[in-house]
Amino acid sequence: MSWRSRGGGGGGGGGGEAAASKSAVSRKWTLLFCIGCFCAGMLFSDRMWSVPEIKDVSRTTRVDNETPKLVSGCDPTIKDVEHEPKAVYGEVSKTHHAIPTLDKKISNLEVELAAARAAQESILSGSPIAENLRIPETRNKRKYLMVVGINTAFSSRKRRDSVRATWMPQADKRNQLEEEKGIVVRFVIGHSATSGGILDRAIEAEEKRHGDIMRLDHVEGYLELSAKTKIFFATAVASWDADFYVKVDDDVHVNIGTLGATLARHGSKPRVYIGCMKSGPVIAQKGVRYHEPEYWKFGAEGNKYFRHATGQLYAISKDLANYISNNQHVLHKYANEDVSLGSWFIGLDIEQIDDRRLCCGTPPDCEWKAQAGNVCVASFDWSCSGICKSSERIKEVHKRCGEGENALWNAAF
Repeated sequence: MSWRSRGGGGGGGGGGEAAASKSAVSRKWTLLFCIGCFCAGMLFSDRMWSVPEIKDVSRTTRVDNETPKLVSGCDPTIKDVEHEPKAVYGEVSKTHHAIPTLDKKISNLEVELAAARAAQESILSGSPIAENLRIPETRNKRKYLMVVGINTAFSSRKRRDSVRATWMPQADKRNQLEEEKGIVVRFVIGHSATSGGILDRAIEAEEKRHGDIMRLDHVEGYLELSAKTKIFFATAVASWDADFYVKVDDDVHVNIGTLGATLARHGSKPRVYIGCMKSGPVIAQKGVRYHEPEYWKFGAEGNKYFRHATGQLYAISKDLANYISNNQHVLHKYANEDVSLGSWFIGLDIEQIDDRRLCCGTPPDCEWKAQAGNVCVASFDWSCSGICKSSERIKEVHKRCGEGENALWNAAF
């Protein structure tokens, strides 16, 4: 038993070694065969599936190869790399300049949308559309720089004549001013309490002679200046498509060319309110000039008004004029028209510009400034809220503080 075991074990060991040798040879030939098949397959694939040249890859490789040259500073294209930040800065600068213009266009579209909605509500309610809610055909209108409304009264004929004789162009020159410079200037007045009376007839005759009076659907009265201001802006924005609308009193001297140049600098801005800003005390005492009957709305006695432009001269951009026109029936009127105007803009996203050249004093103040090269836009006496005895003195002010006729006609807005 033990002998068979040993004998069987020895014979089995010899046969195992021979089998192992054959198995090793077989594995080597199998491995070589697999490698040969793989190489043949690769050769066949390359011929059957030729890969087209990828231009982008070659270009990328070329850039990568040229990178050491850029780093070394020997390649002339490094100048382009240095100028690239300047080009980027230029594009950013152009974008910043374009933003105010786009903002203004958006603001105008919002105003027109508000007018369209108001008109639609009027139609749905069955009521007629008010004139101020009608969407003006501005695309067919001539574009103007500014419309200047000179606030006047029935008793101010001498003042109007003195303005015509000084800073307000007449006849053909006024037409030339509108056509060449885009500036419209008109005296602004309403009607008397007695429609068609002697006062109205006198204004009509004056208008036929000079053609420079704008009539408003408004009954004249000193305590109605806030209402007159609203109607003026609503009427002006419906009549002329301008960038700015200006209100000035008939006892103030104005340099029109300087005014146009001043406003033109803000032409790309939306919702602009320009004037000599102030914040005076609220007068609660009756019988005193500038008394405010609604003084209690401004808090404790002795408080001051909110910041607003003085009433002698101020300007607003078109979108603000449209805002007044579309909302005039709900805008509150205070006793003083300059306060009323300022109150209408509280809560609006506007740019309030304080320009002291719009409120210079009469000579020698405006004369000294003109000699120094800082010509005033408007001149008047603060003590009189206008030029004291303006019909007599405005010629002197014009002579000493006027910008000169050539300054207006040579101005480019």
